[in-house]
Amino acid sequence: MKSAARIMLAAFALMIGAMGGTAQAAYCGADSFDCCPTDTCGRWGHFGIAKQQCCGPKYQTVKKVVWDTQEYCCPVTVYDTCCERVPVPCTRTVFKTCYRKEKYEVCRPVYKTCYRTVCETVRRPVYKTCYRKVTETVRKPVYKTCYREHCYTVCRPVTRTCYRNVCYTHCRPVYKTCYKEVCCTQYRTKTRTCYRDVCYTVCKPVRETHWVDVCCGEWKTVRERIPCPCGTTCHPESCCINHYGGCVDGCVDGCGDGCGNDCPDCRVMNKCHGGYTICRQVWCPKVVKKKVCSVRYETCVKTRRVPYTVCERVPYTVKRKVPYTTCHMVKECRTRRVPYTTVHMVKETKRCRVPYTTCHFVERCITRRVPYTTCTWKCDTIKRKIPYTTCHMVKECRTRCVPYTTCKTVRDVRYVTQTKCVPRTIMVKKTRCVPRVVCERVPVCNDCCPQTCEECVDGCQPCIQ
Repeated sequence: MKSAARIMLAAFALMIGAMGGTAQAAYCGADSFDCCPTDTCGRWGHFGIAKQQCCGPKYQTVKKVVWDTQEYCCPVTVYDTCCERVPVPCTRTVFKTCYRKEKYEVCRPVYKTCYRTVCETVRRPVYKTCYRKVTETVRKPVYKTCYREHCYTVCRPVTRTCYRNVCYTHCRPVYKTCYKEVCCTQYRTKTRTCYRDVCYTVCKPVRETHWVDVCCGEWKTVRERIPCPCGTTCHPESCCINHYGGCVDGCVDGCGDGCGNDCPDCRVMNKCHGGYTICRQVWCPKVVKKKVCSVRYETCVKTRRVPYTVCERVPYTVKRKVPYTTCHMVKECRTRRVPYTTVHMVKETKRCRVPYTTCHFVERCITRRVPYTTCTWKCDTIKRKIPYTTCHMVKECRTRCVPYTTCKTVRDVRYVTQTKCVPRTIMVKKTRCVPRVVCERVPVCNDCCPQTCEECVDGCQPCIQ
């Protein structure tokens, strides 16, 4: 704005220099009367009178500079701040928790409750109720009810029901059912069959044959000659020999002192002539190789196509009429009978019997039995079982999962937000002052005026040369 003002002042100074040094600024240079005499300006120096009395006016074309306001668009660069995510490669450590099975032994306590018998002597109280006679004098109140007559006045209300007619306005609702069309969206189910590959495991039997050492054997009968332990010749009818080849206690004659009884577990062997022969079964073990067939199962993975059904809901639009009810009230004038009650009081005299009680005391002697309790102690021996707990530790083998952590480095990408300035050009409206030259016709004074403008009174306009 300062530059525009300076331009306007410079143009104005140029215009004044072009018009000459005798030009004056009175009345904006619209007219000039340098040559007009003083008496032509009138009694009060009026410009209109001077103009009428002056010689015939002349006109001159004058160029005038006018400043106009003009809007123009100027490009301006504006910087916008924007953020963008920039990928940056990085590495990160991924930790994974694994488990391994570990066996350990624990000692588990096993508790057992046992009982032991304890004899105790306790003192038990024995209570006995006895009575003693007590004579005492008591005063017994004797009450008697008497009546007296009492007169009183009561006011009895007498009510009367009357009716009056009351007019009132009743609003009666009138309902009307209208219909409007509403578009609603419904869904129908559309199904289609798809297939996916499913892996499943099949166990395939594999038969194998191998030889196994089997322990077996047979029983063989062995005859042994056993000498008689008695040292003498035993008679066959009196010598009892046990299963191990010795004489049984209680045998008669040559086997020692006779017991005189038959031995049921003894059996009579053949004659003892310095010894006897027994037969016994002996087990002879031997190892035999046996062919054994075993079956083991191998797993193999197979793939099959399994159909599955996919349901999707397809929307479609349906128009339907929805009823709605409108209601407007209709006023009606009605009349009804309203009951009202009038009450007036009527006095009445009534009599009543008022009861009152009199009391006097009567003395009499009474004898009563007063109970009292005596206590004696009696000693009793009781047996009771006292529980006690025994504990022994049992070792058990258990398995637990022990966690351990493994780590590995994985390449990853992280995003970093960066800020940058993006330039863009916008058009801004500005205002400036533009000079414009305007041509005007201005009246000029005649040459008949002998005086100059300084001699004229203050109402006259200076001439433009």
